[in-house]
Amino acid sequence: MALPETKVDNMKKTILSILAVTVAAAFAVDETTTSTTTTSTTYGTGTISEYTPGSTFVVMESSGPVKYKYGKKVTYVTKSGKTLSDDEVRTRIKVGSPVRVQYGTEGDARVINRVEIDDD
Repeated sequence: MALPETKVDNMKKTILSILAVTVAAAFAVDETTTSTTTTSTTYGTGTISEYTPGSTFVVMESSGPVKYKYGKKVTYVTKSGKTLSDDEVRTRIKVGSPVRVQYGTEGDARVINRVEIDDD
């Protein structure tokens, strides 16, 4: 003859059911992988050794030639801080020009965001 279940027995069954669901849910959680990109701003100085607007920008620095990628927006300025117009960029930025390049890094790439020419 079976004894009627008591409130304590019902409570134990409920707690065990909740515990079982919690453990199962813990194993079912997907792992999430996140990646971050570290960006820093640095300067390089030297003379332009290769230049094709929007495509190639190589500066001969003391350590040797350094290739830069173009950023979304590149600002060209004089040493005194005057921003160059598009026409001035076409006539004043050329192979052999001394420059100071402000760039950010994206992985191993150096990405230009500002070029300062060494003349006013």
